[in-house]
Amino acid sequence: MSTSTNLRLDDQLCFALYAATNAITRAYRPLLEAVGLTYPQYLVMMVLWERDSQPIHEIASRLNLASHAVTPIVRRLESAGLVTRTRIGTDRRVVTVTLTPEGTHAESAASAAQFNVVDQTTLCGTELTEIRDDLRDLVSRMNSTSAGEAQTTQPMGGSKTQPG
Repeated sequence: MSTSTNLRLDDQLCFALYAATNAITRAYRPLLEAVGLTYPQYLVMMVLWERDSQPIHEIASRLNLASHAVTPIVRRLESAGLVTRTRIGTDRRVVTVTLTPEGTHAESAASAAQFNVVDQTTLCGTELTEIRDDLRDLVSRMNSTSAGEAQTTQPMGGSKTQPG
C-alpha cells in the first residue's frame, strides 16, 4: 500500500487545528466546571457578557452556528439560572436571551479561567494576537470560499503545495 505525502496526519492543517482545539478545550474544562459551565455554554455567555439581551439567532450568528444548535445550550443555561428567555410580542418566533444577576456574576470567575488557560499556552501577548488574527483570517477566507463554491474545476486542495 502506498502512502501519498499529502495524506500524512502531521501535514494536515485540519488535524493541527483539531488537536489545538482539543488541548484548549481540555484546559478550560475543569476551570469552567468550577464555574458551572461547559465550554459551549461559556461561548454563549461570552456573547451575552459582551452585549446582554440578544435574540438567539444573533448569538448563533456571532458563534458561527445555526440557531437550532444554540437553543439547547440556552435552555440549559436557563435551567441553571444564568439566563432568561423571553419571546418578543411582535414576533413570537424570536426568543431573546438575557443574563440574570447570577449570569452576570459568573463573568468574573470565567474571566479567571480564561487567564489561567492563556497562562497554560505559555504564549506572549503578541504571539496570541497573531495566532488569533491568523485564525480569524482563515475563517474569513473559508467562509468566502464556501460562499462562492464555483471552484469545482480543481481537485480538493487546488494547486496549493501545502495540504490542508
